[in-house]
Amino acid sequence: MKPSHFLALDLGAESGRAIVGTLAGDRLGLEECHRFPNRPLSLPTGLHWDIPTLWREIQHGIAAAANRHPLASLALDGWGVDFALLDEKGALLGPPHTYRDARTDGMVAEAFRRVPREQIFAQTGIQFMQINTLYQLLAMAQAGDPQLAAARTFLTIPDLFNAWLSGSRCCEFTNATTTQCLNPHTRTWALPLLEALGIPGAIFPTLCEPGTTLGPLLPAVAREVAAGAAGAADAAVAAGELPVIAPACHDTGSAVVAIPAENAGFAWISSGTWSIMGAELDHPNLSPQALAFNFTNEGGVCGTWRLSKNVMGLWLVQECKREWDLSYAELTRLAAEARPFLAVIDPDAPLFLHPGGMPERIRAFCRASGQ
Repeated sequence: MKPSHFLALDLGAESGRAIVGTLAGDRLGLEECHRFPNRPLSLPTGLHWDIPTLWREIQHGIAAAANRHPLASLALDGWGVDFALLDEKGALLGPPHTYRDARTDGMVAEAFRRVPREQIFAQTGIQFMQINTLYQLLAMAQAGDPQLAAARTFLTIPDLFNAWLSGSRCCEFTNATTTQCLNPHTRTWALPLLEALGIPGAIFPTLCEPGTTLGPLLPAVAREVAAGAAGAADAAVAAGELPVIAPACHDTGSAVVAIPAENAGFAWISSGTWSIMGAELDHPNLSPQALAFNFTNEGGVCGTWRLSKNVMGLWLVQECKREWDLSYAELTRLAAEARPFLAVIDPDAPLFLHPGGMPERIRAFCRASGQ
């Protein structure tokens, strides 16, 4: 049996990558074909994702993979909570903000002023963090943002790129659950909550399940990819016949479904910009205990749910690396040479949420805590 090759496009908050998975018999091999940084832009309107650059790198990744292997399909995942707004013609209304933009400062308290905390959790099952989509949209609604008024379609970041790849505008379920705008009981958008917060429910599109075939690669994209290939591009790409699949579009959802666990009784940790720890369940847990501990319920594959907790992962290291312009290898060497446990910090402290000046923020935390 000939091996089959599948392209995975994985977008993270720090970097992205194109990886080809080759299935030969009962063995899966992974080959990284393209890697690229993801650098937000600081604009007068706030901190935004560089969507055009990411789109160009996605196309480069497809071309690099197609140059090496005949591809059976491609699928793209990314980080949660962030989103794009489209107008009535499907055009992007503006560069999407990053979840670390300061516009959500104070928005959780504002939401509680309008809807009690217990009711928000009962309607969404999601942990309370100011980065959540719900508070980004509330900030726009409270500010009378003209982009929100002009919006006709809401898409999470992976959904946006999937729409540009396939032409299909829908929100994949696992990533939609990260928004705190979806009701886990009904598996539909939490329209009563959105209405109570002044967020237009009409902009939220149809939901699709992970594993949905969104359509073939659009002809214009196929031509662009084929033109950018160094040699003879894969025939399916060149012919515009490459299927675009919606995986678990939330990167954590894809990571957890890939865990080679042999039974249901396991805990997992997914570590990156965030470290997320949890368990996989067959139903969401909206108990008073889950609310008290600020746990979250995110949708998984095959009807599963992830009961989990976000804690800060490598964000502080990433920001220090960016400011010092050092490689991870250099940081690792310096850390090994440094005096251990010189200070103990809480990486989840609000002081560390926003980007910029991280080494000084850490020093300020140490001074304030008498270290």
